[in-house]
Amino acid sequence: MRPYILAENNWKNLKDFRFKLAVLPWGATEAHNYHMPYGTDIFEADAVAAGAGKYAWEKGAKVVILPTIPFGVNTGQSDIYLDINMNPSTQMAILKDILTVLDRQGIKKFLIVNSHGGNDFKTMLRELGLVFPEMMLMTCNWFQALDKTKYFEEEGDHADEMESSLILHLHPELMLPLEEAGEGKEKKSVIPGLKEKWAWAERKWSQVTEDTGIGNPKKATAEKGKRYFEDICEKVGKLMVDICEADARELYK
Repeated sequence: MRPYILAENNWKNLKDFRFKLAVLPWGATEAHNYHMPYGTDIFEADAVAAGAGKYAWEKGAKVVILPTIPFGVNTGQSDIYLDINMNPSTQMAILKDILTVLDRQGIKKFLIVNSHGGNDFKTMLRELGLVFPEMMLMTCNWFQALDKTKYFEEEGDHADEMESSLILHLHPELMLPLEEAGEGKEKKSVIPGLKEKWAWAERKWSQVTEDTGIGNPKKATAEKGKRYFEDICEKVGKLMVDICEADARELYK
């Protein structure tokens, strides 16, 4: 039993124990090129949150990792078979219910470890901050925590070299051989403002990529994934420690 993983814990341990920080991993269920499992974002969320939680726990932080939410915002992938969409309004309702429990039971610090680019919790936490004014509400995208160019050769943001390497390390039994993967070529918008990224519109996934990937995964290795995973867990774990140690009344200097 890992004492920082809620799903593995028990009432005997928790009856008189109190955590400072609750962490909610949030993934998605969607196609990841031809060679990767639909649960890629879930497996990553599980592993990164648990690995970071282990780091934080060993540093003395009273952190608890909640079970991962397996569905994310996939509104731009409605025609991709079995990509399961959860609307932002549904996510908001789930967050409010979870925060109601935490707030009532005295856990005043909360962090989402987001594992899916389509999820965006910032505006939700702004609104929920007015509902739960005594709570510290935070979100992080673990996949933006490190400079990927120090670990990987190919750029990308979905089923790319990074994600392929990570799952080759975490769950190689679920991966098809890399020679079966598509090249993850991305078609760029014909609208200059969108291409320059100062304007935004949701990408219609089936028009952007033919294999559902963005980024060439062919150079992925388990060794690259292991190195990246260990560094990500330490980086996110340090965030958890910092949140636990922070005084909500003195967050700015």
